[in-house]
Amino acid sequence: MNNKPDILCIGSVLWDVIGRSASHMRQGSDVPGRITRLPGGVALNIAMTLRRFGLTPALLTTIGKDEEGHELMAACKSMGMDCDYVYHSEDLPTDIYMAVEGANGLIAAIADAHSLEAAGDKILRPLVDGTLGTKEQPFEGVIALDGNLTLALIEKIATSPLFARADLRVAPASPGKAERLAPMLAHPNVTLYVNIEEAGLLCQTTFQSSAQAATALLARGVHGIMVTDGGNSATFGNADGIFSQTPPEVMVTRITGAGDTFMAAHIAAEIRGETPEAALNAALAAAATYVSGETPL
Repeated sequence: MNNKPDILCIGSVLWDVIGRSASHMRQGSDVPGRITRLPGGVALNIAMTLRRFGLTPALLTTIGKDEEGHELMAACKSMGMDCDYVYHSEDLPTDIYMAVEGANGLIAAIADAHSLEAAGDKILRPLVDGTLGTKEQPFEGVIALDGNLTLALIEKIATSPLFARADLRVAPASPGKAERLAPMLAHPNVTLYVNIEEAGLLCQTTFQSSAQAATALLARGVHGIMVTDGGNSATFGNADGIFSQTPPEVMVTRITGAGDTFMAAHIAAEIRGETPEAALNAALAAAATYVSGETPL
């Protein structure tokens, strides 16, 4: 592709294998349902939503040269992704995510992102070699980064001159990886997207509301913060203050990818130049539409 990307999406691009059932489930449940395999991963989920808003995202990730990898690359290109900067490993397999969802929400999930972790900073080469930037002239656009990277690489990114001028948007990928983002709190241009549980893990406490969580993270020095709390109010905060909005009430039919959709919709709204209040409203509306099953995957 010859056009400059509107945003870089750095992190996991993999196959999502999702089992969904209309039944309530618990440990040991054996119920009928549907199993699907779709392109996914935090970085790709964000990129897919950005495409729906008319933006051109570029993927910085690793995809294997195995059959699954060839299929995944073809799928990404067919969706209009800029795949020119993907790192292809000769020996690392394509990553995969597996989840089980019931009527009572996400039951369990396993993210096998070992190839992304093993590739390390190789996925960042276009930001070093002059393709997208250098240390002397770093990339100055918007970057969406997911927490499936290793702690060592996140620590490196947090202080690297390669990211010093970027508008950096970061999500933890899952509560289990939230604490990896602690080094990002000091980045001068970062906005963190976390749920209330992940905010608590970063602050080593628990919060009763998204506004309380956002206030605490701003006090710890983060440049910008977005905290969601399921069907309860979401809160955005930065140096100009904080404000909250309640998401629309909808029937939830799917969960996996909802947070990524929310984040991408918010980024797209800000790129369009919408006010902070309008951008949060747009993100909540997009996430509500997604979880209700109305938005195509």
